[in-house]
Amino acid sequence: MDESNRSPNTQPEHPSDNTSDNPEHDLATRFPTAYTILFLLIILVAALTWIIPAGQYDRAMNEEVGREVAVPGTYQAVDPNPQGFMDILLAPTAGFYDPDSYVANAIDVALFVLFLGGFLGVMNATGAIDTGIRSAMRHLKGREVWMIPILMSLFAIGGTTYGMAEETLAFYAILIPVMMAAGYDVITGVAIILIGAGIGVLGSTINPFATVIAANAAQIPFTDGIVVRFILLIGGLLICAGYVMRYAVRVKSDPSHSVVSKQWDAHRRLFLGKHADDVQASTLNRTQIIALLIFAATFVVMIWGVSSQDWWMARMGALFFGSALVIGIIARLGEKELTGSFVDGARDLLGVALVVGLARGIVVIMDQGMIADTILHSAETSLGGLPELAFINLMFWIEVGMSFFVPSSSGLAVLSMPILAPLADFAHVGRDLVVTAYQSANGLVNLINPTFAVVVGGLAIGRVSYDRWIAFIWPLLLILTIFISIVISIAALI
Repeated sequence: MDESNRSPNTQPEHPSDNTSDNPEHDLATRFPTAYTILFLLIILVAALTWIIPAGQYDRAMNEEVGREVAVPGTYQAVDPNPQGFMDILLAPTAGFYDPDSYVANAIDVALFVLFLGGFLGVMNATGAIDTGIRSAMRHLKGREVWMIPILMSLFAIGGTTYGMAEETLAFYAILIPVMMAAGYDVITGVAIILIGAGIGVLGSTINPFATVIAANAAQIPFTDGIVVRFILLIGGLLICAGYVMRYAVRVKSDPSHSVVSKQWDAHRRLFLGKHADDVQASTLNRTQIIALLIFAATFVVMIWGVSSQDWWMARMGALFFGSALVIGIIARLGEKELTGSFVDGARDLLGVALVVGLARGIVVIMDQGMIADTILHSAETSLGGLPELAFINLMFWIEVGMSFFVPSSSGLAVLSMPILAPLADFAHVGRDLVVTAYQSANGLVNLINPTFAVVVGGLAIGRVSYDRWIAFIWPLLLILTIFISIVISIAALI
């Protein structure tokens, strides 16, 4: 049934915020926030630096990769540098700007998030987004579910071509209200973006930050193995789109099927505002239409800049800042309302910006404790002498484990491929399949990885707790794991 036809009195009742009558709400309340989870992981990794021996590979500049990479056969034990209490406290700050990490600095990502929040705050002040959503729902009545595969395909294209990740944070505040106005829940909006882009990265074909860097580090052409990666991309997208569509249809028919059903009313008030139960009221005025055109053009320019002009977060932040000024002037918000709306919008995403530093702090602790190379060396010794099928599947699971500590696709490629890819020669497996196993493992883990700022940031914007996301996605993870294992096993035997 279309959301516009559902009156407040016909909606399934949800328990109040009284936790004594709501065991699920009690569980959600007791479950730690993303900030606590990340800080506990920092403590855990710091403890591991006291247990795992310190070691390092020699590193040499690889001109094709453009970075220093580990040299096979050069691992050696070094003096330990266990991380103590002060290192733990410094890790979130160091995570923003650590200059020695093989992962790009996070301070620019955090600042981009704040500029994005300010931009959205100014847009909300015009009323254009709310009115535009209601207008869109009138035109899509009865066909809303087909937005899911179409939008997931678009995000997957971004993921497979240029590794769309941090850029997706800009879309949550737009898409979640649209999905809720269509009668779905916040999980549906989050899933379209996070899983859509994620499955594209999992099945990267020409992604320069995963496939190309990994292939160069493995010393093979990046086009080797592209057929297998296309199979993972298309098959994975079909699986994911079908999974999300099935979930969304069930939620629309009965909101109690939502994994965040206890927060249904709160989410509707937050994302749909005062018009939560009236998606048909109002029409766009001329100023709002112009604001929406600038709004849409901003995202088109962002995608163009990232995909073809080597833009990163600073230029993207400048784009959103400039667009906010133009929209504020056109809407005649006035100096006080414009600046106030911008600051309020940035404040709304401040928590997301802080999450970025916390997530990266885990990598900083591991680097400073010098245990990353030791873990990699253990993987190297475990893979020696295995037959094809065992080799490629163990390679996949090793990369799964390493992805939790190194969520960056380029960072993991630079760290692991120079060491692990040559081992494929002894197992009579193509190096291209090692690259495929690495990127599929990294893409799979980054659908749930609490050390990946894109995951915890997207969930924070959608006001979805980590345990609720796991409750939604774990069956899909199981299906994808089986699918990936079958594909890489067949490819290893051919």
